[in-house]
Amino acid sequence: MTPTPAGPEDAPRLAALHARSFERPWSAEDLAGMLDGEGALAFAAEAGFILLRSVGPEAEILTLAVAPELRRQGLGRALLDAGLSAARQHGAEAVFLEVAADNAPAAALYAASGFTAVGVRRGYYLRAGGSAVDAVTLRLRLPSPAA
Repeated sequence: MTPTPAGPEDAPRLAALHARSFERPWSAEDLAGMLDGEGALAFAAEAGFILLRSVGPEAEILTLAVAPELRRQGLGRALLDAGLSAARQHGAEAVFLEVAADNAPAAALYAASGFTAVGVRRGYYLRAGGSAVDAVTLRLRLPSPAA
């Protein structure tokens, strides 16, 4: 269950995981482009992955996906820890993300890691049935790499 670095070559496998985790999944082509982009940091395990972008003092978690049948077993936390550690090592002082307002398990994971709400994007996520859900913007201030 130890996450390892992921790159553009992993995009097909990560897209399959993303499709199992989200109503509106990203394609392998989309993921490959993000994984090949400036500041991309990604870590994967057999049943999940995290993708961040870290540029300057800020990083953003673009997605964190865990196969539904393996949630609540520590993989999300391991992926998050790997991503936060890498962002810190790349000079990030803060990490941001959006989480669906109705995604209580993800919100609990982020809150337990020290993230706090800093804003709301109304109707940000569109569900398959056409309804919209707000996104809560979260921020975590990171300690310096030497700390």
